[in-house]
Amino acid sequence: MIHRIGGVKIAPSLLAADFARLEEEIGRVEEHVDWLHLDVMDGHFVPNLSFGVPVIESLRKVTGLWFDCHLMVTNPADLVEPLAAAGANLLTMHIEAIPDPEPAAKLTRDAGLDFGLVVNPLTPFAAVAPYAELCDVLLVMSVEPGFGGQAFIDAVVPKIAEAREWVEARGLATDIQVDGGITPSNVRTVLDAGATVVVAGSAIFGADDPVRAVAEMRRAAE
Repeated sequence: MIHRIGGVKIAPSLLAADFARLEEEIGRVEEHVDWLHLDVMDGHFVPNLSFGVPVIESLRKVTGLWFDCHLMVTNPADLVEPLAAAGANLLTMHIEAIPDPEPAAKLTRDAGLDFGLVVNPLTPFAAVAPYAELCDVLLVMSVEPGFGGQAFIDAVVPKIAEAREWVEARGLATDIQVDGGITPSNVRTVLDAGATVVVAGSAIFGADDPVRAVAEMRRAAE
């Protein structure tokens, strides 16, 4: 798995950045974060549209950050080869979109990418547990997928702990990622529950000083 800076991997979500200045926004935080979280939405699996392969391909030319592509789409397997060519590193797909993820996992790995599964707030961990061994990352959504700026759903904390217990009991190196409403005030809660990667959009790119916001997140995480 990719190295972490300090005790937690921080993955700012580009969805909260200024789309008119993406290269500049990424450049400000690049040396201070671990991954770049890229939310790909199709307007069908979720009601919003974000960005897709052409934007990711363009971003790869301006940064060496690890591209963590969260596919909020109905047919994620269709994007595997295009995203691999565009410079993605990790693809996470919703168990709600692919109840049998084994073919998509194989396709992703055959393309040279890491693979992960995502579980929505109302979906029990049991839906994804049988496939944990396929995953480099298990992503627990702490908001409803599709829009940034939502408040953290406290009820998902036990699910984070359940995911951590599951992977440790099986000796897996799987990262537990949490996405949605993460701020310095609650990051310690998700880490204590077992998360190793946190996605933060508004708390970083929405801050007046994103670099200081990342530093505050790391201090809160310690």
